[in-house]
Amino acid sequence: MSFSKLQERVRLELLRRIERGTLSVSLLSRQTGLGQPHISNFLRRRRGLSLRALDRLLVAQRLEISDLLPARRGPKEESKDEEPIAAVIEIPLVAHAVAMFDPYIRASSTLALVPFRAETVKGLEARCSNARRQWDRYVVVRIDAEDAAAMSPEVHAEALVLLDRHYTSFRQWREDRPNLYGAKSGIGLVVRYAQFEGDRVVLRAHQAHVRAEVLEPGPGETGNDLLVGRVVLILNER
Repeated sequence: MSFSKLQERVRLELLRRIERGTLSVSLLSRQTGLGQPHISNFLRRRRGLSLRALDRLLVAQRLEISDLLPARRGPKEESKDEEPIAAVIEIPLVAHAVAMFDPYIRASSTLALVPFRAETVKGLEARCSNARRQWDRYVVVRIDAEDAAAMSPEVHAEALVLLDRHYTSFRQWREDRPNLYGAKSGIGLVVRYAQFEGDRVVLRAHQAHVRAEVLEPGPGETGNDLLVGRVVLILNER
């Protein structure tokens, strides 16, 4: 990996921590001794860092190269020379924050492995940015009772929802039904129908009495960035 790619990995990780609320530019400045304008320009891609400055950031945030380059567990491409694909695959169940912000799903972030039939995800179309295609594709999240009530009867309390993080397009997947998404709402994740209207994203619940939520992308964001991924499958507990 080149030095410029390493800087980009560090930049993205710092931005995720800032978005989560666990880090700020001022705190990072105090930790490293680097000026706030220097750090802000780095985060906005206006300048790079020296090797010494990058090392300060890594030490201050206790980041190791292995944290930035975890082993990938994405599905393998089919090949005539490979063995047949297993009938069952295991997809990590993760916290909402991990699903929203972490490109690579580490073992330490995995709450459990949920088995699915391999055909559930076989051949699914990806529609996302090139940057998002570098992310681990599938994750599972659990939906709490409050969010599930807004989507009843489609989603039950404590349902497990399989998300395709490589589908962050507003294009309808099937003509006969609207897409369901895992979407960012404040600091959390909700399951909603989503549409892009004007410059804003509108999230609608299944229950008509639940008020629609209108979101505006932040600086440097697009409406697609507010989508965590398309809902592929919902496992409702009976």
